[in-house]
Amino acid sequence: MSSDDVLVSCTDAALTFGRGVQAVVAVHGADLTIRAGDRLAVVGPSGSGKSSLLHLLAGLEQPTSGTVTRAASLGPNDIGLVFQGDSLIPALNVAENTALPLVLTDRAEDEARRVALAALARVDAADLAERLPEEISGGQAQRVAAARVLAQAPRLILADEPTGRLDHATGARVLDALLTAADHTGAALVVTTHDPAVAARLAVRRSMRDGRLLTPEEVS
Repeated sequence: MSSDDVLVSCTDAALTFGRGVQAVVAVHGADLTIRAGDRLAVVGPSGSGKSSLLHLLAGLEQPTSGTVTRAASLGPNDIGLVFQGDSLIPALNVAENTALPLVLTDRAEDEARRVALAALARVDAADLAERLPEEISGGQAQRVAAARVLAQAPRLILADEPTGRLDHATGARVLDALLTAADHTGAALVVTTHDPAVAARLAVRRSMRDGRLLTPEEVS
């Protein structure tokens, strides 16, 4: 695969919060390359640094040392984020929440709604379109979050423990939605999880432990 396919590359990237004796190293010298079409699970227990690594990939945090390089062609709207828990705006209904990223990039409202409804249908949530977030379950809200990413049509989807608060069956449906979104747009998909069943559904798995992204050799 050519270097043109590289979306994000971490080279010895570290992230430290605080200074001196209060400093906490969230990520130690991570080396990771995400290419177009990748399906990657970052596996590890709570507190292992998975979310911090995802924030580095997304550009939400800047590395304390080392580098995180994103492709010059990768714009802000090319990265879709799905966070654990409720990320919907309470005052907007499901269709409006799904269309919001498009509206914020000056797409016409009627076009944004049409794209949003198609995305909701793709994740089996079209019947929720007119409901408010308080009227749907946690699993449904996570599927809506996946639909919002699908409507955005990003080139990279980053999902932070998207099934962490859900039962197994509901979590499987949310992961189905994320995989559908990635397959439909050709996006790379990176999912952080502590669940081996979730990780098993992605082609590549990397483990994190105490802030270190382990090599396959270190795990085996």
